[in-house]
Amino acid sequence: MKEPVRQILHLRVNGEKQEVLAPIHHTLLEVLREELDLTGTKHGCELGECGACSVLVDGVPTLSCLTLPIEVQGAAITTVEGLANGSRMNPLQVAFAENGAAQCGYCTPGILMSATALLERTLEPTESEIRQALAGNLCRCTGYTKIIDAVMQAGRDIKLQRART
Repeated sequence: MKEPVRQILHLRVNGEKQEVLAPIHHTLLEVLREELDLTGTKHGCELGECGACSVLVDGVPTLSCLTLPIEVQGAAITTVEGLANGSRMNPLQVAFAENGAAQCGYCTPGILMSATALLERTLEPTESEIRQALAGNLCRCTGYTKIIDAVMQAGRDIKLQRART
């Protein structure tokens, strides 16, 4: 069997420059998981319908299963691993834990990424805005109520943190 053609990719992931040699047919999802060992981003449907593979590209939720890494060279790519500050979870992650918003956890990284993008736009989202922002992220374990509560709490917590500084 013939070895797949590989290309050198210059990516900026979670604030770090990465040079990766990857097969040209691999998606961003595959490169993140298999080449960079960032396994928080999940394989879901691989059809762009479930949102489990969501990452942020220049702050915009992006389905990594449908994105070729060559398309995002030079862009700021953020995965769920990039949300925490070292071992300290960010306020959204804390709110998810405190509200029991993660059940099996498989969809949680993608939901966290979409919710992060929303909270970058507004710290006081309405329930409707949260539902719209998370519409591309499917969860089979919850009724979304705890997720919505967690996003609202995180917005309040971030606002309080900013007011204190």
